[in-house]
Amino acid sequence: MQDTPKGMRLHIGIFGRRNTGKSSLLNSIIGQDVAIVSPTPGTTTDVVNKPFEMKPLGPILFLDTAGLDDFGELGEKRAAKSRVVLDRTELAFIVTEGLWERYEQALAQELKKRGVPSIAVFNKSDLGSPDTEAIAQASDMVSGVVRISALKRTGLENLREALVRCAPIEFMDHQTILAGLVGPGDMVVLVVPIDLEAPKGRLILPQVQVIREILDCDARAVVVKERELPDTLESFKTQPQLVITDSQAILKVAADVPSHIRLTSFSILYARWKGDLDTLIHGALAVDSLHSGDKILILEACSHHPIADDIGRVKIPRWLKQYIGSDLIFDYLCGHDLPSNFKEYNLIILCGSCVTNRREVLTRILRAREAGIPVTNYGLVIAKSLGVLERSLSPFPGWGE
Repeated sequence: MQDTPKGMRLHIGIFGRRNTGKSSLLNSIIGQDVAIVSPTPGTTTDVVNKPFEMKPLGPILFLDTAGLDDFGELGEKRAAKSRVVLDRTELAFIVTEGLWERYEQALAQELKKRGVPSIAVFNKSDLGSPDTEAIAQASDMVSGVVRISALKRTGLENLREALVRCAPIEFMDHQTILAGLVGPGDMVVLVVPIDLEAPKGRLILPQVQVIREILDCDARAVVVKERELPDTLESFKTQPQLVITDSQAILKVAADVPSHIRLTSFSILYARWKGDLDTLIHGALAVDSLHSGDKILILEACSHHPIADDIGRVKIPRWLKQYIGSDLIFDYLCGHDLPSNFKEYNLIILCGSCVTNRREVLTRILRAREAGIPVTNYGLVIAKSLGVLERSLSPFPGWGE
């Protein structure tokens, strides 16, 4: 479970004022000193990411943040980093020594606005009971309230019970990548080009995850490179139920796969699994409304060194310019930060989001929709710009051919 990708873990953000015991709480839950603790306020600077396994929720990623009440030039930067973590948070701990005032109330309101369940954690109960009025106020604003002592390690079982009770339902009964598409005995062909972006000696994460799901469904996975696809299809006695390809090869694969066989890409599957497929499809269709000089923002969830023929920096801009027949302006942003103003853009393109979680993807989609800007992702915009969007949506009722 420690090898579970971050994007598949329940992201639990630990928030609160300085010196309320956030890092001590993390250490107590984990049973290890993974975060530095000190009586000096402001000890935590960068966000501490700690993977953990907790039944029945399974793999979790704790995000320990700096105090939201930090001050000064450096302190304000630390607090700003903490607020960015909200975009990745799927369940939150609001840690307090016993107060429930403007910092706690504002955070609870923000989380509620985002639809993120939260638990008020009244820490340092070994030093005295929290004010009953504070407990009552918190109870009206959050999904659960617990009293603990991180130092004495008391109340942790109640916290675990609250965590299970308040966790988003999708983590108790979550949809899979191939939900409704593959069943026992089915054959699925995976087209996996081995190019410069493929990691040496292994497959990329979406390919590995899809293969595992196919096996979990008691179905059969056949993995080929794009050059071997035609001969492979001809060799079958029965036709596959589904072909899944890397987006960069979809034009060739669409030409090689008979039209009665359903076809899509790994990135489009991720658009459905981690995002909002309908919204992202409409974003791809908005490509037809682009004009010369329009600005496009490409948001990449991870930082990487672009290669000579990088998909986000080179291929997608080239294909879009060829499709539109005029020049476009592209901006790029990597990591978890978002621009302060989406409205200067005419289209936002998300990456495949293989290393981030659904909460962050949905947050980005929500921000784009609030700004009135179409948003799509790599797989969908590639299929659209290459003229095979309808073909690549054939597995999804109402959208395919």
